[in-house]
Amino acid sequence: MRWNQLVGSALLLSIVTVGTAAGDTLSPHYERADTLLIVKSERKLYLLKEGEVLRDFDVALGLMPEGPKQREGDFRTPEGRYFLEAKNPNSDYFLSVKISYPNGKDLERARTQGLNPGGQIMIHGQPNEPKYSETRYQGLDWTDGCVAVSNSDMVDIWLMTTEGTPIEIRP
Repeated sequence: MRWNQLVGSALLLSIVTVGTAAGDTLSPHYERADTLLIVKSERKLYLLKEGEVLRDFDVALGLMPEGPKQREGDFRTPEGRYFLEAKNPNSDYFLSVKISYPNGKDLERARTQGLNPGGQIMIHGQPNEPKYSETRYQGLDWTDGCVAVSNSDMVDIWLMTTEGTPIEIRP
């Protein structure tokens, strides 16, 4: 197991264990979000509950952040309405949560254009085995189309969301 995965797994286990021992799966610090909102132009991810912002996080997007994802390999982050599909504690990045891209609208657009819409769009932390210097991953859009956050922010997102939570990605 890679070092970052080991540390991340241990951290998550300790947080969840402490919460479970207290009779609750989360501490009061980790209220569950009922919606996520990503505003690409702001480079922000918002965790919302009943329309109120619980937390906000700085994000990095795909290398070509302007416009919606059109096809596999275009390095764009999708735009639209999706939901959180699955959590992966053994990702190549420090934790990941899969976004349900492509949705029906994305599939139809790609079909009419004869394109493969791509997939595997995630919210994730930093790479477990970085290919570049740390500075490349800070303050720049660097993903293939995913939404990246710091590892500490990823722990909060992981604990404050569940599979099936709606997510909207705006330009």
